[in-house]
Amino acid sequence: MAAARCIDESCAMVAIAASAGGVFALLELFGSFTAGPPVPTLVVQHLSPRHRTLLDTVLQRRTRVPISMARDGERAAAGRVYLAPPDRHLLIGPGNTLALSDTERVNRVRPAADRLFTSVAETYRDRAWAFVLSGTGRDGAVGARAVKDGGGTVVVQDPETADYPGMPRATLEAGAVDHVLGLHDIEEMIRAFAASGQQT
Repeated sequence: MAAARCIDESCAMVAIAASAGGVFALLELFGSFTAGPPVPTLVVQHLSPRHRTLLDTVLQRRTRVPISMARDGERAAAGRVYLAPPDRHLLIGPGNTLALSDTERVNRVRPAADRLFTSVAETYRDRAWAFVLSGTGRDGAVGARAVKDGGGTVVVQDPETADYPGMPRATLEAGAVDHVLGLHDIEEMIRAFAASGQQT
């Protein structure tokens, strides 16, 4: 996997999308990590806009990787995980600068994976990595197509193993997928980034 040679945040960006069943997938994904990938990792998990989320706290209890809610204008750093806050789109721009937006919902959700993936595709092109995990609906399919068209890599959780297969299946139907993997194999793939960074 050539991208595993990436050793700093200038060479790649990892973006992960999930919805229903996604919290459990993220807990499993990050739970055994002792270090994050040597690039920033951005996560859109569909959350209720009516309640304060504890997702960052819940995930942080299960991993040694630093996890925080993204802040507008913050520069994303390698080895850290940034979560989209409730009711705000999460975007990434030049210089790894994070942006939060309250523009209209996409796929009836905000934050939307399509907005995140599209911004990652525009900024990182063939250095973009998009992962679509368990979730209902079609969010992420259009953005994954943008990543794929820009030369990036798209990975979906095998719909047969996802608690809710809608999002992975929609991405597959969009013809935008490079790898279809079980969650354990996705964990191993992301772990390869981390191992690469620790060894250099």
